[in-house]
Amino acid sequence: MGFTQKHLLGIEPLFPVAISEILDLADRYVDLNRRSDKHSDILAGLTQINMFFENSTRTQASFELAGKRLGADVMNMAMQASSIKKGETLIDTALTLNAMHPDLLVVRHPQSGAVDLLAQKVNCSVLNAGDGRHEHPTQALLDALTIRRAKGRLHRLNIAICGDVAHSRVARSNILLLSKMENRIRLIGPSTLMPSSIADFGCEVFEDMKEGLLDVDVVMMLRLQRERMDGGFIPSEREYYHRYGLDGEKLSVAKEDAIVMHPGPMNRGVEIDGEIADDITRSVIQEQVEMGVAVRMAAMILLARNRHNAVLDAAQKVSI
Repeated sequence: MGFTQKHLLGIEPLFPVAISEILDLADRYVDLNRRSDKHSDILAGLTQINMFFENSTRTQASFELAGKRLGADVMNMAMQASSIKKGETLIDTALTLNAMHPDLLVVRHPQSGAVDLLAQKVNCSVLNAGDGRHEHPTQALLDALTIRRAKGRLHRLNIAICGDVAHSRVARSNILLLSKMENRIRLIGPSTLMPSSIADFGCEVFEDMKEGLLDVDVVMMLRLQRERMDGGFIPSEREYYHRYGLDGEKLSVAKEDAIVMHPGPMNRGVEIDGEIADDITRSVIQEQVEMGVAVRMAAMILLARNRHNAVLDAAQKVSI
């Protein structure tokens, strides 16, 4: 069984073989995206609607670019000026969109579970572009593809996820995915930024960066989610950087060929030192951005395939 879902709402329901199918197809589209002619007509005639209830630069641009490169008709809805602001409920919005017969609906929403609710009310395929503190599945998939291409495999690696785990949907999706692929995961950060259910994650937990980063293969830094904080989770940004910001000294205890990741946007001098972020021998942050377009192309193709079987036949004929 590969990827058979109608929607991509999270990593939790995916089996390793489904994850591998998405990554394998995305790998092929990395090469397509590096060509001078990046256009394909695999999704020609299909309609993709992007609904972002939260501001986004990377994710929205990536989904838009992915859809256009595949030949879909892409519409971005300005949710800040939508009928939601005039009192329309999320369900009414879903019913309105459903009447327009889209094929793919990409949704980012500040409330956990909102994307799942929309998926229950529409006939099209729904992709979760991040919902509250719940999940951000395509970010975890693009991170996985970045790791696999950099390290040559996606299993039995020591991976450290550092920083604001409590408020991060990226961390949750990555923990789920990387655990399914048999990796050893360490979570590093202050106790105030660890979820109360941390014992259920099946990860090692560290409060000291050097102890947690010892001999790891991958260092994944997280952004401080200040928009989701309602109290004093850290004493100050300066103190946070001193203890948990990634710099050369802290990174020195990781493996010599360890890679450094960050989902963006970065707060340089808070979560990560600028020199580390820009070090082309260690940092794969720009590669993550590149992998994001390919992963989202693959996810949309496979969702469309599950609704329109002919799509895969066209996808398999792509000449790389």
